[in-house]
Amino acid sequence: GICYASQAVELLPSLYPGTGVIVRDAKLEDCWEVADTHCSSFFPGYKFPLDLVLRLDRYIALLSGFSVPPGCTRSCLVAVNPTAANSAISIECGDLRDAEFHGKYSLSKGSVAGILTVDTVADFLPRRGRLKQRRTGIAYIANVAVRKEERRKGIAKMLVAEAEERARSWGCRSVALHCDVSNLAALRLYKSQGYKSIRVPEDAKWPAPKIDQSVRYEFMMKLVPKS
Repeated sequence: GICYASQAVELLPSLYPGTGVIVRDAKLEDCWEVADTHCSSFFPGYKFPLDLVLRLDRYIALLSGFSVPPGCTRSCLVAVNPTAANSAISIECGDLRDAEFHGKYSLSKGSVAGILTVDTVADFLPRRGRLKQRRTGIAYIANVAVRKEERRKGIAKMLVAEAEERARSWGCRSVALHCDVSNLAALRLYKSQGYKSIRVPEDAKWPAPKIDQSVRYEFMMKLVPKS
């Protein structure tokens, strides 16, 4: 099946009282901000032109959508701060005479405060059995990023909480993630939310993110309470 990161329809966004922040599925007009937030958080040291190339690559991937295996689900969540100043450059695509092929993409900045991806694809979970079957019933959180000016406001916590709600709605019994062991703030966040470190056997070849070969990851899991 095909799962688009930019959803055309907003389904039951979560509003967090006292903050004004809304957590919802990413939409088409969010794509540039999602790409910018991702790259500025995970590759802060990159300079022009490489930083622009990274953002364009991520932007195109979001616009194109991404495939998931049959029976799997993936959502790209964004935390939106409606009070933030927003400036946008709109790009119109397609034949303006044909409404069916008319699209409008926005390169906006200022409203998306944080992002997160949650799925049941299980790419970074150990396979099951001799046949190396994909594990089911476990949601995986990745790409948690908050813009520098929006940090220390509990936004990452809101995103994780919404991801857990998605996992519960998908029928998952637990949630897993990898955390950079040098990111102490992130480790504290996940532990405060009930995530436990899972000891990985030294000789085990469990899959893990490969952003940088020098980065060591902590594998963490949490049981999802039944609603």
